[in-house]
Amino acid sequence: MPEEFKDDAYYIEKINQLRKERNAVILAHNYQRPEIQDIADLAGDSLDLSRRAAKTDADVVVFCGVRFMAETAAIVSPQKKVLLPAKEADCPMVRAVSRQAVIEMKRQHPGATTVCYVNTSAEVKAEADICCTSANVVKVVASLGDEEILFIPDKHLGAYAAHKTGKNICSWDGFCPTHFLLSPEDVKHQMEKYPEAEVLVHPECRFEVIELAHQALSTNGMVTYVKESSAKEFIIGTENGLIYRLAKENPDKKFYPASESMICPNMKLTTLERVAHSLETMEYEIVIPDEVRQPAQEALNRMLAVT
Repeated sequence: MPEEFKDDAYYIEKINQLRKERNAVILAHNYQRPEIQDIADLAGDSLDLSRRAAKTDADVVVFCGVRFMAETAAIVSPQKKVLLPAKEADCPMVRAVSRQAVIEMKRQHPGATTVCYVNTSAEVKAEADICCTSANVVKVVASLGDEEILFIPDKHLGAYAAHKTGKNICSWDGFCPTHFLLSPEDVKHQMEKYPEAEVLVHPECRFEVIELAHQALSTNGMVTYVKESSAKEFIIGTENGLIYRLAKENPDKKFYPASESMICPNMKLTTLERVAHSLETMEYEIVIPDEVRQPAQEALNRMLAVT
């Protein structure tokens, strides 16, 4: 006999009950499914969510995103239990570089400063001199001296930072597959279709795409910019999950995806059922050993001191 069907309302009720029982805060990255964004206590980009969760009195943090985001939450909130509902939710760009590869890169470039994007594993962050986000990468890189800079792992974000600062940057050959999908032709097509729209793209996009845009912004940067802008139409060049939040918070404005193909499959792995299961079973817990957490925290703290 088939298992009884349970709809979204069932799981939402269960989540609401369990979050109270567990004293949990639910975080949803801007790329998550609409229904996950709706049940979250906090929505935003990865580091912002981790920092905001750290300031709560919650005992449990449920991070609806991918693994490196939950790891960051565990780094900044070692006293809290951090759960990742979709155990297999990972990031291809994160997997593209290992701690040992960073150690070898540093050996080949003695005297260089290592800047590590937050979109990396805790082990890789532990090898960095300083971290950065897509929102503060220019400020972080500009704060450094004239020495060579090793940028890990996104070559497109590294190229953007080099262009903005004029710094000598050697980037790891990594990239975000979802943002790489966006081509200049895609952007030009949408610009012709929606001539009144402003083009906002993520700095993880290819540089030739960034050159076509009105603004290159992080996801939270896009949320703020749209809210404050007098423009009424926007072409959004990032993972399409952000458009749900933008439209919800700005019902008087119109949003168009720069490309329909910009969907991260890993970001869509988290479902209401999985969030409910995570709260019920307290799975899957993210634990960062102190020997990794402490140097990773130091790299994040150096970033925060600059920004």
